[in-house]
Amino acid sequence: MADDDYVYDEASGEWISAAEAAARTQAADAVEVRDAVGNLLADGDQVTLIKDLVVKGAGQTLKRGTLIKSIRLTGDPQEIDCRHDGIKGLVLRAEFVRKR
Repeated sequence: MADDDYVYDEASGEWISAAEAAARTQAADAVEVRDAVGNLLADGDQVTLIKDLVVKGAGQTLKRGTLIKSIRLTGDPQEIDCRHDGIKGLVLRAEFVRKR
């Protein structure tokens, strides 16, 4: 659609530009992931563990205060994907980390 096209927005009951409708759709699809204290997380952030976590299948415990670098967001608002030495495919719950 061109920028001068208008579409009807059923939620607001108004005619809006196609560019604004696309921006609203994209904003609605974005998932917000928040850490334990409410900070917004993004790809590439560094986080610190706030609790000792036993990692199933790895036979080790990640201690409180462990720094995790370069996280990646998944489609789930409660999970983050990260890497740590010796543990591949580590997925942490956002409630156990704090943004650094």
